[in-house]
Amino acid sequence: MLGAAGTSMPPDGLTTAQAEARLRQDGPNELPQDQRRHLPRIAWDAVREPMLQLLLAAGLIYLLLGSLAEALILLGFAVLNVVMVVVQEARTESALAALRELASPHAQVWRDGEKIRIPARQLVVDDLIGLAEGERVPADAVLLDAAALQADEALLTGESVPVRKLVGTPPLADATPGGEDSPFVWAGSLITGGSGIARVTATGPRTAIGRIGHSLSSVDSAPPPLQVQMRRLVWLFAAVGIGASALLALAYGLLHGQWLQAVLAGITLAMATLPEEFPLVLTIFLVLGAWRMARQHVLARRAAAIEALGTATLLCTDKTGTLTQNRMSVACLAVGGEILQVNEATATMPEAFHEVVEFSILASRPDPFDPMERAFYRLGQQGLANTEHLHTDWSLAHSYPLQPDMLAMSQGWRGGAKGAHVIAAKGAPEAIADLCHMNEAGLEALRRDVAQMAAAGLRVLAVAKGFHAKPGWPETQHDFEFTFLGLAGLADPLRPGVAQAVAACRTAGISVAMITGDHPATALAIAAQAGIETGRVLTGKDIAGLDDAALRKAVAQTRVFARVMPEQKLRLVQAFAANGEIVAMTGDGVNDAPSLKAAHIGVAMGGRGTDVAREAASLVLLDDDFTSLVAAIRLGRRIDANLRRAFSYILAVHVPIAGMSLIPVLLGWPLMLGPVHVVFLEMIIDPASSIVFEAEQDDTDSMSRPPRRPGAPLFNLALLIGGLLQGVVVLAASLLVFLLGAQGAAGESAGRAMAFITLVAGNLGLVVSNRMLGARRLAALRRPNPALGIVTAVAVAALGAVITVPQLRHLFGFSPLSARDLGVAIFAAGACLAVNMAALGSWQRWRRG
Repeated sequence: MLGAAGTSMPPDGLTTAQAEARLRQDGPNELPQDQRRHLPRIAWDAVREPMLQLLLAAGLIYLLLGSLAEALILLGFAVLNVVMVVVQEARTESALAALRELASPHAQVWRDGEKIRIPARQLVVDDLIGLAEGERVPADAVLLDAAALQADEALLTGESVPVRKLVGTPPLADATPGGEDSPFVWAGSLITGGSGIARVTATGPRTAIGRIGHSLSSVDSAPPPLQVQMRRLVWLFAAVGIGASALLALAYGLLHGQWLQAVLAGITLAMATLPEEFPLVLTIFLVLGAWRMARQHVLARRAAAIEALGTATLLCTDKTGTLTQNRMSVACLAVGGEILQVNEATATMPEAFHEVVEFSILASRPDPFDPMERAFYRLGQQGLANTEHLHTDWSLAHSYPLQPDMLAMSQGWRGGAKGAHVIAAKGAPEAIADLCHMNEAGLEALRRDVAQMAAAGLRVLAVAKGFHAKPGWPETQHDFEFTFLGLAGLADPLRPGVAQAVAACRTAGISVAMITGDHPATALAIAAQAGIETGRVLTGKDIAGLDDAALRKAVAQTRVFARVMPEQKLRLVQAFAANGEIVAMTGDGVNDAPSLKAAHIGVAMGGRGTDVAREAASLVLLDDDFTSLVAAIRLGRRIDANLRRAFSYILAVHVPIAGMSLIPVLLGWPLMLGPVHVVFLEMIIDPASSIVFEAEQDDTDSMSRPPRRPGAPLFNLALLIGGLLQGVVVLAASLLVFLLGAQGAAGESAGRAMAFITLVAGNLGLVVSNRMLGARRLAALRRPNPALGIVTAVAVAALGAVITVPQLRHLFGFSPLSARDLGVAIFAAGACLAVNMAALGSWQRWRRG
């Protein structure tokens, strides 16, 4: 059997026990990093929060006023606030750690004589690793075997030109990055061509990149638009709130002469208006949203991709392995006009078909990774067993890879008769026909057979053979004399659920385009099975003959693209984007990186994709499945909708709190709310805005609506006004209830208690009403949300304790309430909920036409 580089299989490598011992001794193969915040750091960050500082300041003022009980209760709330922040942040950090584990690089390594794939952090010195085009080198290593290996070491040297790597034993002084023809490869460098096997010489901080202190962590060059919007709102509300608080404290002090009470009133208003929930909600939603996507087998590498998913209008997808199962099998062979149906269980086949199978294997990599080449090997092991057509003792001498201008690959083998090298070629039928210089009659017969096989949805490859007895190797495959052998048709069935996923995209206003290197007839057959529009097919040759303006016009009417080279995907992305589409593009190879980076949402394949593609992409399909991408879009729309709901709720709930803190001072009334009241309300607001709305399930019609308009902000003016108006309704009800309660015998203390009950119940009502924002009313209310039940139960229990326990009642400045007073407060909150729900329902019906 042949190794990855075309020579012999390497030694067995380390044993598992040896590797574990070295891992304990040297530590993991990763650079020192302080990415994860542990509990002490989270707690320290929570202590430094502005809200906590305001609480401590209010507690100090109560101490100066001689109110020890109030000061202690605020201290208790401060501790509870820290605990809540720590719990939520710890949950977020756990989700981030899980995502980092998914995103960490992997390496092919030989352990116990078997080639396996492990996380790169588990590599140790003396491990044998496989290197392939498009992958990052996981550790410093020395080559044991190489075939046309080239590496880009720009991360270490700054030179972007790849350098050639050769097996050898140069002086150790040459063991520096950037050396031409050096056997040394370095952690972090990129394999741009060829393949090889290497022995690890250094890991982690002992690597070259570790010693010079570089970091491989990818850093976004600019924050996502969503974060930009949120920062602007936070600064706006913070500036307005702090300014208003300062003016309120000054006015109160000048009017009443009670400066400690004035400062307390200012602190209360600052606590009521401080937008501390905004960044918390955004962080939790995006991190937990990415975690939920990972459970759907989609890794979000950039936060901007989660936002962009809500606006995607076009999905450009590969065929093989994404729409199909990537489990290829040879279904039929065509030789001399005769077609033979075969499968992997075929034990015997006519002699006329032996040679086409033999040379399809010889034209494949010795240690195949591609499913197509594996299919040839499996058929050969079954159908050619005990024949002279299997050559396990031959060695690979030279390779000609696939090129943009020649869709065929050839391999020269040492071991043929009379000392000549045997040349095997496989590729697109038209490319092999060109290499074989077929006449018109042969071409016509070839087209007929190809059309018949492609119409059945098979991927069709042609196979040819040749010999080479001259010294040296020619520059191109055209310099060989090839003989055409026949065709092989490979079946790759559609993945389960693809047709339903495409239909769901169509309903959601998202178009699906298929881009493949296959024959146009094969592409059309698979597209028809998947439900993709098949009115027209555009080939790579057609694309090459169109200028940008003509291409834009052509792609507007086309959803199937065949015989497309990876380099042409970039032009397709640019043409679609120029037509106003928000494009999600899938890719897996080195040459796909430009198109993945140019797309609004670059989607790399996690299974068969290269490291280069994954680094260029913003999403990674861990299972290479198109249905997972559609599930991610659904989840992206859910995150979009829930962020809008949480944002609207935060705006709405701060209006009555700020109003109840400000209006009594302006009108010369007694203070209605103090810091203790605001903190109690914040204990409800924080989990409601983050945990409750993040856990809200997606709308039943989320994939029945068109995407969010490109460029439209998630938080628009209508949402801002709607949230403020909801809050005004609760504020008006609370003020009215206060006035009604204050007219009774108990006076302002009863009014304050009734208004506070209205505020708490109205707060919970705002959660309920905002659940239906953007959704149909009954569908929204029927969605189960256990987090809402928990928050409601805790809030009602705490409110009940404050109203009924004399000591707590005294701390909050309440007096006992009659059943009538309690009923009035609850009725007012219920009326707020009814008004807000009716207004939201009418507004949404009007928007839907």
